[in-house]
Amino acid sequence: MKIRPLTIEGAFEITPVQHGDARGRFLEWYRFDALTEAVGHPLDLAQANLSTSARGVVRGIHFADVPPGQAKYVTCVKGAVLDVIVDIRMGSPTFGAWEAVRLDDEDRRAVYLAEGLGHGFCALTEGATVAYLCSSTYRPGHEHGIHPLDPALGISWPVETPELSGKDAVAPTLAEAKASGLLPQYDACVAHVTAKQQ
Repeated sequence: MKIRPLTIEGAFEITPVQHGDARGRFLEWYRFDALTEAVGHPLDLAQANLSTSARGVVRGIHFADVPPGQAKYVTCVKGAVLDVIVDIRMGSPTFGAWEAVRLDDEDRRAVYLAEGLGHGFCALTEGATVAYLCSSTYRPGHEHGIHPLDPALGISWPVETPELSGKDAVAPTLAEAKASGLLPQYDACVAHVTAKQQ
């Protein structure tokens, strides 16, 4: 398993080693010890989610209040998605930056994103199925979104007309979320992660 940091602090790309023969393939798509060594603390597994999306669906950009936030370990078990991580932490050196990683059922890559980062993806195939391991459970009222088509973010979604949920379609822009105090503070996110490393 190869784990490499992305350009946004707290985000990592994971590439598993696959073993295959005429019968099929086997791989370890998550390793507690390997991830702990890479990020400096274990992923507290509190909830596992699965979503299936039609081609062209864009989900996100979603995030949770910090603390406790919600770290995620995400992979695509069927089809392909373009997974996008956005730094929405106020005061971060890379605030407003985003990075994309293709997740699919061939390379079987995964991404890890720390608490306080925004997350979304675009389904590149019909029936794209994404599995998430989450560090905290869903908490109504503490989960938020940024409009995925916000021109200020400038995310290059690989579809002409992204299909959004009703909730994502009316989500605030990054500037609106900032003005309303919705965004997590970089210092609080760093302190939260540092506390888990002790």
